[in-house]
Amino acid sequence: MQTLPHIDRIAGLAVLFVMAVPAEYGPALQGRITPLMTGVGPVEAALATGAALARLAAADALPDLVICLGSAGARHLEQTAVYQASRVAYRDMDASALGFPRGVTPLSNLPPELPLLQVPGLPAARLATGASVVSGAGYDAIDADMVDMETYAVARACMAHGVPLIGLRGISDGEAPLGGMLDWTRYLDVIDDRLAAALDVVEAELARGLLG
Repeated sequence: MQTLPHIDRIAGLAVLFVMAVPAEYGPALQGRITPLMTGVGPVEAALATGAALARLAAADALPDLVICLGSAGARHLEQTAVYQASRVAYRDMDASALGFPRGVTPLSNLPPELPLLQVPGLPAARLATGASVVSGAGYDAIDADMVDMETYAVARACMAHGVPLIGLRGISDGEAPLGGMLDWTRYLDVIDDRLAAALDVVEAELARGLLG
């Protein structure tokens, strides 16, 4: 028998936290939450989140909310600051050769950007998810404020199960071209602290009735 994914209780609500890798899960977050780790990229995130929600649904134990959090790249946002994703796009989707606008999934009713649940008091930015690490001039082709590799996939899994999603991202890199792993990991400790602080805001708003 499979063990159900861990569900945290925040402001009396059942919350599934989703992260990509342990490198983003520092001491501040470790003291607060126990996330589902999906692995890197949209395929791994979709598989892990979809499977977790399916198991919870089968046990009649779907969470009230999913919160996907971690790092992101951004060329023009404040480095190490935390932003909530106002909307998320799938930046790899390009069926323009068939006449579909870039970012639109062919033969679906999906909009080019999916709106996410918004938390008063947290700065917001548009997010684009894809399977590539964006660096330097790669940002020229991105129609979003920040980039990650998981949130869109998590959002689609949440949509399939009717669970709202909050996306929180700390800006780890982007102001200069990446030169290796250290350029990504350098500020993850700072982002860990700031993501934990953002969860204080989320908890307060949930207690005020954010979910209705």
